[in-house]
Amino acid sequence: MLYRESGQYKTSYISDQSIFPIREDRIGIAIIGVIAIAIPFVASDFFLNAIMTPFLILALAAIGLNILTGYAGQLSLGTGAFMGVGAYSCYKLTTIFPDVNIIILVLLSGLFSAGIGVIFGLPSLRIKGLYLAVTTLAAQFFLEWCFIRIPWLYNYNSSGAIEVPERRGFGDIILTGPAAGAMTQYFVVLGIVVVVTLAVKNIVRGRIGRQWMMIRDMDIAAELMGVRPLTAKLSAFAVSSYLCGVAGAMFIFFYLGAAEPSAFSITLSFQILFMVILGGLGSLVGSYFGAAFIWGLPIVLRAVLPAMGIDIGAETVFHIATMVVGALIIFFLIVEPHGLARLWSLGKEKLRVWPFPYG
Repeated sequence: MLYRESGQYKTSYISDQSIFPIREDRIGIAIIGVIAIAIPFVASDFFLNAIMTPFLILALAAIGLNILTGYAGQLSLGTGAFMGVGAYSCYKLTTIFPDVNIIILVLLSGLFSAGIGVIFGLPSLRIKGLYLAVTTLAAQFFLEWCFIRIPWLYNYNSSGAIEVPERRGFGDIILTGPAAGAMTQYFVVLGIVVVVTLAVKNIVRGRIGRQWMMIRDMDIAAELMGVRPLTAKLSAFAVSSYLCGVAGAMFIFFYLGAAEPSAFSITLSFQILFMVILGGLGSLVGSYFGAAFIWGLPIVLRAVLPAMGIDIGAETVFHIATMVVGALIIFFLIVEPHGLARLWSLGKEKLRVWPFPYG
């Protein structure tokens, strides 16, 4: 009985509705939390800056897209643009309110992205599927055009790029800018991602999340049962765009440090979409799996292939990683549409019956 729910009794409504009702799940989350906190004390600044921090940010963006596509069934190809709205909004907020804590501005920047997401989500009330995907693709190109053609967004910088200023918080700790420490930025990103993920988990488990899933499964039946498509679909666009906006703000302020509009191109939108497909539609933990796999695969290949005596360049590694991801996407779409999250769930089911295959 290595992993079983039987025998674990709930004595209150709160314990019955807890996010992690099984003791082994709580132990596993606690272990993951300890590892996440301990990583900065044993890892190098390069590992934190190049791997862990962007992984957490992209995982949050994948959760945002998963809310819209996996839970609400509304396909979007404009994730990169919505991340850009959050990044440029945060940049303008730091200019207008230079004394406000940067973490507050990052969280507020998501509101602007949510507003833009609702505007571009209005066509979902009339169209869906491929037609909606084309609409969000148009939003991607339009917002990219705005990032390039509206100088006010980047403070009339001659380079056309946004450059992150130095901001301090929690006393005199440098949070952003060239002098910011890798450990500090990692902990800030980790804290934001964990808090937002828990909030989203509770939303998905509640009335709003059930409305999203009803609209996804059969929107006409959901409407006949009293679910308003206007509220359900636009709320999904708002929450999804908010998460993407916060991820975009952190992507610039805690990872890149400076960026041009090309940082939020259609390539980023497809990358986030692939994370959701590989990780598993309608699964928050799948968003983490997908982000870890796609972001970590090129890094693993650069380390493993030379160790095996295969000396190839970085461009070749990128092409190999792209082929592997493409092949896995086709495989999961055909064999297991729920992606890595489903494999994780099957693994836990095996633990529940081990070592008694007939118990």
